[in-house]
Amino acid sequence: MGRTTGSWLSGPQAGLDPVDIGAYRGERLGLAESGPNSLASSWQRVLGLFVDWVLCYGVSLLFVDFLSPTLSTTVLAVWFVVGVVTVTLFSFTPGQFIVGMRVARIDGGGSVGIVRAVARQLLIVFIVPPLLNDPEGRGMHDRATGTALVRTR
Repeated sequence: MGRTTGSWLSGPQAGLDPVDIGAYRGERLGLAESGPNSLASSWQRVLGLFVDWVLCYGVSLLFVDFLSPTLSTTVLAVWFVVGVVTVTLFSFTPGQFIVGMRVARIDGGGSVGIVRAVARQLLIVFIVPPLLNDPEGRGMHDRATGTALVRTR
């Protein structure tokens, strides 16, 4: 006799029909399947964040000593400011540029803008929103700000 409630083996039920998700990640957003203007993979996003963090760590050492107890806070502050300024002006951070990504509005609008850039960086600071992905592969910080991280090459 089968169980009507399912089990932990059946996995989480998101309530989305696989047909609703699309044939590939980003199809519902009007993005390409692969190459430029397709959704960036999780590994690309992690690599871009790592590059940004290392660069901001180096810049922070200009302000505080290596053994300073405030070094980690300074790195976070520098990373936050660099992220907001560069995403507002150029639609990518230095790490995203090196890896080949940019932040794009999914509504087809122009630049990301300062409000979306600040909200996006603020949500990334809390760590959890970028870790929670929708079926398309976008982090919750991107969903909340109406953006997507897409490839440039």
